[in-house]
Amino acid sequence: MIRSMTGYGEASGTTGAGVLRVELRTVNHRYFNLNSRLPSALGKWENDVREWLRSRIGRGHVNLTARWEASEGSSETSGYRLDEERIQNYLHLFRELSERFNVGGEPDLALLARYNDIIVRADDEEDSVELEVDELRPIVDEAASQVIAMREDEGKRLEADLRGRIDAIEDALDRIAERAPQRLEAERNRLKAAVAALLDGAAPDPDRIAQEIAMLAERWDLNEELVRFRSHDDLFLELLDAASNEPVGKRLAFLVQEMHREANTIGSKANDSPISHLVVAIKDEIERLREQVENVE
Repeated sequence: MIRSMTGYGEASGTTGAGVLRVELRTVNHRYFNLNSRLPSALGKWENDVREWLRSRIGRGHVNLTARWEASEGSSETSGYRLDEERIQNYLHLFRELSERFNVGGEPDLALLARYNDIIVRADDEEDSVELEVDELRPIVDEAASQVIAMREDEGKRLEADLRGRIDAIEDALDRIAERAPQRLEAERNRLKAAVAALLDGAAPDPDRIAQEIAMLAERWDLNEELVRFRSHDDLFLELLDAASNEPVGKRLAFLVQEMHREANTIGSKANDSPISHLVVAIKDEIERLREQVENVE
């Protein structure tokens, strides 16, 4: 089973330090790459979180956000609070300014709002919070499980599309293999007609015609390219069928690159409009394969 690298998961749990919520988002990336935003009290567990996720998510850019949530009945608003001590200090300074320099007026909300440090995050005061690692891991694991489930569901849709692309390519290869001998026969007839016209009706040398056709057959032979192309297709399908949870996206991308190389070679050796048209169709399928494989873990 293949997995997509696109996923989302969330989980929350009550700990000894409060209610913690974890959100995970993943998108495609060549390697495992974690960007974590943890409350300052959880910063010491960042490396542990990285290893937990690395053990379950093979590839992808992972965004993790963890935050404390207000418990039921709490007066916290949107994770922020007023820094009352700082506000009192400002008010004291304003009164001192008025008394010492005989400045009239009273400080109001408009004045205080100019100081952006009077509203602080509620979790700024949680630096001293002690959270045990065995309370944190189940929440991270649950969010990761949801991500993996979503990536697997998306992987099923990707797999169906990839198999359809391979089937279309195989059909085109069958038609190329069927057409290849026909173009040699057509070329042989063309050569005979051209030589006969030059000889003004005299019989051409059959041995010389056979020699020219043999040279063309060797130069135009597509059998090796078709065999290699089909081997790439077979291995591609084997990787889709693999029961292992190991990431296969990089190997699939390599095979797509090799398919493109064989398609180019077939096109350059075709010297035949029907085969050239089939090669164009194959390249279109390969490009769609490449786009899809970029999101396979």
